[in-house]
Amino acid sequence: QVQLVESGGGLVQAGGSLRLSCAASGRTFSSYGVGWFRQAPGKEREFVAYISRNGVIRYYTDSVKDRFTVSRDNAKNTMYLQMNSLKPKDTAVYYCAATSRISRSGDPAEFESWGQGTQVTVSS
Repeated sequence: QVQLVESGGGLVQAGGSLRLSCAASGRTFSSYGVGWFRQAPGKEREFVAYISRNGVIRYYTDSVKDRFTVSRDNAKNTMYLQMNSLKPKDTAVYYCAATSRISRSGDPAEFESWGQGTQVTVSS
């Protein structure tokens, strides 16, 4: 399995931006599709964004479309989530995850490797 470490979280005012990073090690990063998930207090973990192995396929949950952008740099073994126009409802712990299969739905059960998460807090 691949090991994942998130970074870039923090406290930001509504309307601001953050860029999260997910650094991978242990296996060939380019062999994995990767996704971002988030979990707010008292809520279930939800899918945010996915990017395929070569970066061609990307999809997002509706609530972040046109605000968030997922990207990856396989040469650096890193995935990114650029988050713009942040809202208080975006507050959550953000996790990156990797799958050796092709994810078509963002179902967390499809992902076999997970990072420890990074906290994002958006103040109003």
